[in-house]
This record gives sequence, structure tokens and C-alpha cells, in this order.
Amino acid sequence: MITLLAFIGAIAILVVFHELGHYSVARWCGVKVLRFSVGFGKEIYSKRFKNSETDWVISAIPLGGYVKMLDEREGKVAADELHSAFNRKPVLQRIAIVVAGPAANLLLAIFLFWALFIYGVPSLKPLLGEVLPHTAAEAASLQAQETIVSINEQAIPSWEQMSWVLLDLALQGATEARIEARTAQGEIVRHELSLKALTSADMDENFLDSLGLQPYQPVVRPVIGKLVEGGVAQRAGILMDDKILSVDGQDIENWKDLVEAVRAHPGQLMRLEIERNGTLRVLDLTPEATDEGDITVGKIGAAPHIDQREFDALMTNVQYAPLAAFGHAVRKTWEISKVSLKALGKMVTGDMSLKNLSGPITIADYAGQSAQMGLVSYINFLALISISLGVLNLLPIPLLDGGHLLYYTVELIKGSPMPDKVWEIGQKIGIALLVTLMVLAFFNDLSRLF
Repeated sequence: MITLLAFIGAIAILVVFHELGHYSVARWCGVKVLRFSVGFGKEIYSKRFKNSETDWVISAIPLGGYVKMLDEREGKVAADELHSAFNRKPVLQRIAIVVAGPAANLLLAIFLFWALFIYGVPSLKPLLGEVLPHTAAEAASLQAQETIVSINEQAIPSWEQMSWVLLDLALQGATEARIEARTAQGEIVRHELSLKALTSADMDENFLDSLGLQPYQPVVRPVIGKLVEGGVAQRAGILMDDKILSVDGQDIENWKDLVEAVRAHPGQLMRLEIERNGTLRVLDLTPEATDEGDITVGKIGAAPHIDQREFDALMTNVQYAPLAAFGHAVRKTWEISKVSLKALGKMVTGDMSLKNLSGPITIADYAGQSAQMGLVSYINFLALISISLGVLNLLPIPLLDGGHLLYYTVELIKGSPMPDKVWEIGQKIGIALLVTLMVLAFFNDLSRLF
């Protein structure tokens, strides 16, 4: 239910701002707006305010919205209202009305980021964990527990920012990134990270792994912190705070070692040596066999003891004074817009996998996750989706704002409107493209889900 409400709330907010952009500039240009609808399909609620010409509508399908303006191409217009028709307005005014929707989404993102930067955004420090072998990061001599200070002279306050900057460079076709880092001893070191090995298949949410970069995580000791009631571990006599020393004679250094040993022995007897209150004990247990996709793994129903202070030390609070926060908000919106546009371009040219395209199921899932994490995470999610909506609508596809903008730009150059036949063909092409994109995005969602 939280996921559904968070998703509907996000769509409603973003659509309202987008359509308010169109509505406000249309009214400013003297265009009569007949309807302002949030959602499509059957009307659920309709209201016309006093001294207003517009019907404000909420419709049944909350996956978009629209502003319907007086237009001779969509119906007969009375002679005394021709001056208020959209199609009778100068081309520059029509361009302004079309651009206003995506612009409103980008302005909303700036405002949300600005508010977050003033309040403070909890973020993961750009602290490197174990550098993966045989990768670009290893070749660049990057080391675990180095903190990234800057990339190509751009300050890096968080792991998220580091990810955006490197992704932007990769999408630009850059061959390397100049990295300045601080060692655990406080010494400043410099590296040249090669981006040449990145392929289109690497350009996804895990692209940093392809470079050999992963965030630092404290070593989790093999100490029992939680037990599943009635689980294998509890039935075998394991208690809270027991420390696992070995499994079948193999030393256990950390929780990862224990997990790997248990997963490798589904339904097989294991002998554990544990330390409890300074006393050594030996216990036998048989991990429960559990199917995970095409493999069967063992589980015992136990979780580690976590020292929350160690994990809290990995977080930083990215916060600025109001004026500086606004500058950072504008820059972040611009950077994310560039990355999004470049990614879409590379999908079209085949230089980036179409598997990265997400649909409503994935967006709803992210909405629910961010809402459960708190207001700051949800606002950050809204800003990112608002940018995506703004950029997507500027694509030169008929039916989208970018398609209309393309037609009006051609009209501005040639001095006369595009023929109705061209509009009709464009509409058909636009519908075909959008349906194809929607089907592909929905297919990707289902692939991720199952």
C-alpha cells in the first residue's frame, strides 16, 4: 500500500507541475484553456471555479495528465474567440507554451534539490572499499580506504556524486578520469583511471563494479546478533552473542566466510566451533536447503551483530548555505539532465543497452522504497524523476512536447506552419514509437521482477 500511494503521489505532483507550466504560460499568452486534467480516462472529479474558463479534472488513470487548449485543429472555434485559440498565436508564443511543461519539471527539481541541500542530505562518503582485481581501478593503483576528493578538478562530497561524474565522463566518451584521493594516513595522491574498457553492456546501475570500484564496508565479525524464532541455528543451541570460530575445521574470519560456508552446504551436517562467554563449544547443525533461482543454498536463520557506530561513521551530511545550495541545486539538475539525455541517445544508437529503460513497475518500486526510507529520500526520488520527465518530454518524438517543438522550430525557419498531413503522419509515428517504448519498458520491469 505504501508503494502504491508513494507512486500515485509522485505521479500526481510531477504531472501537476508539468501541466501548470503549460497552463501558466498559455494564460500569460492569452490562450483559452478548456481543461486541466490530472490522469486520463473517466472523470472522477470536475470543478470549474468562479470567473474561470477552465474545467479542473481528476481522471481515473493516474499515469499522466494534459492541458486542453482552444484550438481550431481540435474543433470549431467561434469567431469572437479566435484570438484566444492556440493555433492563432505567434510561433514563438507556441514554442514558449510547449517548452514550459518540461521547464517546470526541471525548475521543480532545482527547488527540491535546493531544499535538500539547505536541510542537509545524508550521503555515503566516497571512501573506497576493496579494489577489485584485474580492473581499471587496480591498474590505476587505487587503494582500499582512500577517500575520493575530486575527479577532473570537480569536488566529490559523496559516493553518489562520484558515480554521476564518472558516468557522465563515460557517456561523453572520455578515455580517462583524473582522480585526487586522500589516503587513510591523510596523504594526497593522484590517479589516472582508464575508462576505455567500459562497454555498452557495462552502462547500468552497477557500472562502478566494472571499473573495480566499490564503497568501503566495515568488516562484520562472525558474531550472532539475531536468530529466527524456531530456525536451524536456534534449534541447534546457538545463542545471541555467540562468536563462530570455525566450520568443519575451517577458520571463520568474518561473517562473509560463515555465509559462504553455510550456503555451500544445503541439507548437509556441519560442525561449528563457537566461543560463548570465554568458553569454547562445539555444535552440529544442518542448514535448511532453499532454492534461489537455479541453485540450492543453505540457510540457518541467523544474522550478524552490527556495530551501528561503524556504519554511521561512513556517512556524511552534504549541506550548504542557501545561496550556495541554490548553485549546487542548479548544477546537479544540469548534470543529471546531461547524463539522462546522453544515456537516451546511446540507447537509440545502440551504444547502451535498452535494458536500462525502466517503466512504471520499477518507478513504483523505487517510490515505495524511498518513501519507507524517509522524507529526504522521497524528495530526492521526486527530483530525479522530475528531471527524467522533463528530459523525456523534450525528445523530438511526435505527441511529446519535443515533437511539437520540432514542428514549431521548422515553422519558424520556413515561415509557414507544417501541413496537416505531416501532423497526421507524425501522430501515427509518435503513437507507434511511444507504444514500443512502453512495451519495452514494461518488459524490462517484468524481467527485473521475475
